[in-house]
Amino acid sequence: MDIKGEQVTVPRHVGIIMDGNGRWAKKRLLPRNAGHRAGVQRMEELARHAQDIGVEYFTVYALSTENMSRSKEELDGLYSLIRSYFTKSVDELYKRNAGVRILGDMSPLPADIAEKLYEAEARSPKDPSFHFLFAINYGGRAEILQAVNSAALLAHRDALEGRPPQKYTDESFHGLLYTHGVPDVDLIIRTGGEERLSNFLLYQAAYAELYFTDVLFPDFDCGEFDKALLDFSGRDRRYGKIRSGE
Repeated sequence: MDIKGEQVTVPRHVGIIMDGNGRWAKKRLLPRNAGHRAGVQRMEELARHAQDIGVEYFTVYALSTENMSRSKEELDGLYSLIRSYFTKSVDELYKRNAGVRILGDMSPLPADIAEKLYEAEARSPKDPSFHFLFAINYGGRAEILQAVNSAALLAHRDALEGRPPQKYTDESFHGLLYTHGVPDVDLIIRTGGEERLSNFLLYQAAYAELYFTDVLFPDFDCGEFDKALLDFSGRDRRYGKIRSGE
């Protein structure tokens, strides 16, 4: 791909920590949920752009396990946005041959929202060209813990049936994660000025490139996204190996 005359490497899997919605609203003397609404609009725009330029997997940090402790008013606003998106906008994804995947524990969510999320996954194209992953009530530590607990249950079942315990590899352990079947993330973008992962894709980000920007998420347009790709293209991804001749 070419951006402004420069050849750009398009990552296969991009994750975005969509930070700064509340601060964006505060700067405009608006309620926090107005910032979340603007963030959803920006998320939709970026997903279309990512698909158009050849990104295959696009994961957004929509609601963390820690976010679940926010005020009832803010959570109700976020739930309303999730309801609206998965009622009105998700069909547009299917028309673009995009599939939906939900990462996280849906059990604490309102029942109607959990049902919509399950339905969105079920109605997705069987072989999509673009995978849109929503991390909702998601935490990297919680994901790893649930995988470990699943492994323990499988080991207990094997013991009861007289089989030797399974020795897990990276590949087989990955099969117990929310992201089973999804390649590890290549690039994680965080908007809003903070420089940390905040419990996002901890296992999957072992060799991810990290890009931090002060731009608040509702202002992080396609041009800003392309800047992140230009930066990514200049990284030397050695995966622990050394350069030839070193």
